[in-house]
Amino acid sequence: MTDAATDAARHAASARRTALVLRHDSAIGLGNLRPTLEAHGYEIVTVDTPHHDLGALDPLAADLVVVLGGEEGAYEADRFPYLADEVRLLAARVDAEAPVFGVCLGAQLLAKTLGAEVRKGPRKEVGWLEVELTDAGAVSPVRHFAGVPTVQWHGDTFDLPEGVERLASSEQYENQAFARGDWLLAVQFHPEVDDAIHEEWLRLWGHELPEYGRSAEQLRAERAWHGPRANAASAALLSEYLDGLEVRERVLRERAS
Repeated sequence: MTDAATDAARHAASARRTALVLRHDSAIGLGNLRPTLEAHGYEIVTVDTPHHDLGALDPLAADLVVVLGGEEGAYEADRFPYLADEVRLLAARVDAEAPVFGVCLGAQLLAKTLGAEVRKGPRKEVGWLEVELTDAGAVSPVRHFAGVPTVQWHGDTFDLPEGVERLASSEQYENQAFARGDWLLAVQFHPEVDDAIHEEWLRLWGHELPEYGRSAEQLRAERAWHGPRANAASAALLSEYLDGLEVRERVLRERAS
């Protein structure tokens, strides 16, 4: 290998990024998000938070933290003590303005970290549904879900934290997505749902659907119809967010030099 090739290889190795994924349930994984993270050069480290000592983690070691969904409520740290550890980890990242991406429970934990109340909503929101973008959302990565139904499956909600921008709402839940600067992004809906996750959720929680006027067969049909567009929107959302992080990183590096 030439000296130039060696230098290039060393630079590529040093430039490799790490994404720490906080997972609450093996059925609620990265799904659609994984290929985009990998395409952007992220090494993915998944931690199952119910079974891991989060206090042993350096909250700032990873370039990005991704907080996935779960059946827990962000307000149930008395039942699930690891949620308090997650909030402490997230608080350290917020203080440092270190990149975080939250999905569903992840969004609720970020809202709680930022001082907002998280609570049960009036009724679960379940199915393939659209979100309505705010003006800020229309120029954010969430814009890729304009007119694209995506999976909703949650019963909790939260107040909008101070110092963030609301990016999207739905008919039932006003706060569907929010951001702080270009480093924190949170969505209540589920861009991660791929075919395997969708089918697993129907197997595990499909018994809930009749209560909300839906059936597994209906959701499978909606997945077949909307899934390809939702997959593309998911990849575009995360890719645009990650591109923004790369620009931010470059600007911060130039300012420090």
